[in-house]
Amino acid sequence: MKTIELRNARARKPEWCLAEPVNFYLDEGEHLAIVGRNGGGKSMLVDMITGKHPVAPDSISYSFTEPYNNLKTITFRDTYGSDNDRTYFLQQRWNQTEINEETPTVGAKLEEAYMLAGEDTPERREFQKHLYKLFHMEDLLDKYIILLSSGELRKYKLAANLFTKPKVLIIENPFIGLDAETRDQVKVLLDSLAAEKEMQIILVLSKIDEVPDFITRVIKLDGLHIVSDIKVKTDFIIEHCPFAIQVKNENPIPPIPQEVIKFNHVTIRYGERTILKDLNWVVLKGEHWSLSGQNGSGKSTLLSLVCADNPQSYACDISLFGQKRGSGESIWDIKRHIGYVSPEMHRSYKQNIPAIEIVASGLKDTIGLYYKPNKEEKDKCIEWMNLFGIKKLADRKFHEISSGEQRLVLLARAFVKNPDLLILDEPLHGLDLCNRNMVKAIVDRYMIDNPECTLIYVTHYENELPNCIDNSLYLNRN
Repeated sequence: MKTIELRNARARKPEWCLAEPVNFYLDEGEHLAIVGRNGGGKSMLVDMITGKHPVAPDSISYSFTEPYNNLKTITFRDTYGSDNDRTYFLQQRWNQTEINEETPTVGAKLEEAYMLAGEDTPERREFQKHLYKLFHMEDLLDKYIILLSSGELRKYKLAANLFTKPKVLIIENPFIGLDAETRDQVKVLLDSLAAEKEMQIILVLSKIDEVPDFITRVIKLDGLHIVSDIKVKTDFIIEHCPFAIQVKNENPIPPIPQEVIKFNHVTIRYGERTILKDLNWVVLKGEHWSLSGQNGSGKSTLLSLVCADNPQSYACDISLFGQKRGSGESIWDIKRHIGYVSPEMHRSYKQNIPAIEIVASGLKDTIGLYYKPNKEEKDKCIEWMNLFGIKKLADRKFHEISSGEQRLVLLARAFVKNPDLLILDEPLHGLDLCNRNMVKAIVDRYMIDNPECTLIYVTHYENELPNCIDNSLYLNRN
């Protein structure tokens, strides 16, 4: 028996169609992975399965009633409110004035999701406690949603959606942004859900090497085509995709001993929570740092201090580019030296404008204000978009390209002004293997060609670090 079936289905809007009519099925009891390159059509297929992009009624069928309740999709978009929250801005997370008696806590929002999902029964309460224990969420329940790290947000959103116990659960890139411990927790949870056979799981993965063992079938898309449909996961061959300019600097130029960042006994607190405690850190010009730590350990908070997005930086002993914080410099004096990409920044781009204008915003350090670049600026933007393999997307609207392609656009934005300090926070989020290798190679090449440029690189995966890394800082959760 087929749980879901599409028969020669096409989305009603031509711009959301795959290259040919779709024939898709999910057999009862099986668990599916949908994999492929960025922009290959994975999200388009999911949107047809879920009805987000409608198809003709006679070309789709479900074995269950009420698809809205029994077919749930989790797309992790680093959202602090609803997916349509238009009030979110980049600095909101660190701005205490945004917190008041109406600001929701994790516990309150999860309880609201629990009550909306069904009748309050002892069995459902036990399941709720099981999820909290499995995800180690007890310490998060009294934390404001706005203060969650991107990894903590993923745990929260996964738990909230699981309360409904749908027949089919579709999860897009469930492991990105999670530290190794939390990734293991998610894998254990998904394994247990799959083994219980009450729920079928479809995973949408950019990282083909993260297909879990419980998956029974793998569909691969490329170029808007379904190029393979393999029944047994063990038959699935993971592609290898080296990148031509990947290099290792065998003779690095010694950095000039000039302080770019200096933290002197820096402590950051929000209410009763201590995020950073007595941190001393010095970064010299030309150094290449990796920044790592568990979800919620303060990595994003630290970067918000460097980028002058966090008001608490004025109360701390911090020097940036040799100038003490709060000594008269403006936020723009600091930002003009920095190229930056992060999950929070990705979340902040709401306007559906051409990708080249997103890249050009990096020249002026703006997010909410946009302008059309002049010819010289446009040529520079095109040069960087071409290097990242996205020149063809220059005139495409930002919200009409895949999330992986959006991340490449934001990476081009970070590099476009040749910054003195490059901060790449989870830069490989949602990228396929070829694009991950490409980005690492570009970072390595750029650091060789620009020996005075300083790098801070954040990732939870050691194999995602570029070869140029020569220093590391690990933050422990307080």
